Amino acid sequence: MSKGIAGSDNINKGVSVRKAKFFENAAIFRCPVCMNKMEARDLNSIICLNGHCFDIARTGYINFLQRTVKTEYHEEMFRSRKTVSGTGLFDPMLRCISDMILSRIRSLGDKRIMILDAGCGEGSHLGKIISELHNKDITKVLGAGIDISKEGIIMASKTYHDIVWCVADLANLPFMDKQFDVIINILSPSNYREFTRVLKDDGILIKVIPGSSYLKELRDIFYNESGKQEYSNHNVLELYRQNFSILDVRAVKYNKIVGKDELSHIIAMTPLSWAITHEKKEQALITGISRITGDFAIIKGTKKGR
Repeated sequence: MSKGIAGSDNINKGVSVRKAKFFENAAIFRCPVCMNKMEARDLNSIICLNGHCFDIARTGYINFLQRTVKTEYHEEMFRSRKTVSGTGLFDPMLRCISDMILSRIRSLGDKRIMILDAGCGEGSHLGKIISELHNKDITKVLGAGIDISKEGIIMASKTYHDIVWCVADLANLPFMDKQFDVIINILSPSNYREFTRVLKDDGILIKVIPGSSYLKELRDIFYNESGKQEYSNHNVLELYRQNFSILDVRAVKYNKIVGKDELSHIIAMTPLSWAITHEKKEQALITGISRITGDFAIIKGTKKGR
């Protein structure tokens, strides 16, 4: 009996730790319904001045959506992305982001830095970036990740307990104005109006977009004879330029050796495969692809007028 009670106490302690980050940082949140500030109600929920209440899940996330949203991003896709991230496919790109953040941190002096990953998926990108910062003795960091997919956020909250995870809409971020020193937006849609609102006046927005050769080995097979083998990020870059002042654009391009199992997860994780037939996916697996190209443009900028 005593072992059962002890085990239960440990579980409850773990749940409390995962929820405590919301209690400690309740002041950063804004009610997505009435736009008022919020405060913590013990370790179970946060509530706004008008009584709109949002529960903190046991695994350590809050769902701020007012209705269920169906997306193309499902649990299997996120599991594959987590597996691919674990093999290091994105590591050179993530190290470049970490270096950009480090230069920002050094300009702030000895203060806590707030990082938002807008469109975080299952959390591995933000988790690796914060781990890289910790390895360089940058410990005063609070990470927050939002995604419209509940499946992705649940997975993230089960893996990275010290990050604030939220199911939320990019068009209505559940944060007060000017909260974040850094916003990262990796291979994900943007909402520049909301980014401008929640970013501090001297903060930076780091956006990652695919380069023309990103996963070109798959693109050549999936889009053969369709005219879509080539990709241009010109329009995305121009939209960024219209909304933010660009400080730096870095090209990160490399090849990674992959086996058949890893390749199957890459196919499963990428939106490139959404409209592709099963036959095309099978063709990609049997053609003997042994290397995959990573190609990214990493844009760093500030608010207009800075």
